[in-house]
Amino acid sequence: MMKHVFSHLRSAIRRAQAEPAKQGGFSLLEILIVLAIMGMISALVAPRLFQQIDRSQQTVAETQVRSILVALDTFKLDVGRYPTTQEGLDILLAPPTESAASRRWAGPYIESVPLDPWGVAYRYAPPERDRSGFETAPSVFTFGADNEPGGEGLDADLGKVPDQLIS
Repeated sequence: MMKHVFSHLRSAIRRAQAEPAKQGGFSLLEILIVLAIMGMISALVAPRLFQQIDRSQQTVAETQVRSILVALDTFKLDVGRYPTTQEGLDILLAPPTESAASRRWAGPYIESVPLDPWGVAYRYAPPERDRSGFETAPSVFTFGADNEPGGEGLDADLGKVPDQLIS
């Protein structure tokens, strides 16, 4: 019986040695076809992906402007006024130097003053008085991707841009 088993093993080994080993893998043609398909898919998907990224940058800017405006309103509730042009948005992080305002300052009102999604500091303009004498809201804004007043799409201004900068 044992002889019979060894006989089968020897014949199986001889057959394995006699048959050439088949190599696994892909042909060059198969690889080129896959690369062409991947290229077509990326050509269709990439523009939509970049549009989504651009829209998300505008959404981030709008959200950051609203956050800064809330911090400015809280500052006004505590100190009794909005920051001056000279104080700017940095006053939301450190108390003013004047003693009356610094006593009422209860900040910091924001963790940090962010840069807009295009890496530029947000601009600030204090409130003005309208024709009837009422104080307007402060202006916090960015000029968008082109960092120039006006524009459309990604270059559009975001936030409340003061009238004197629009005209």
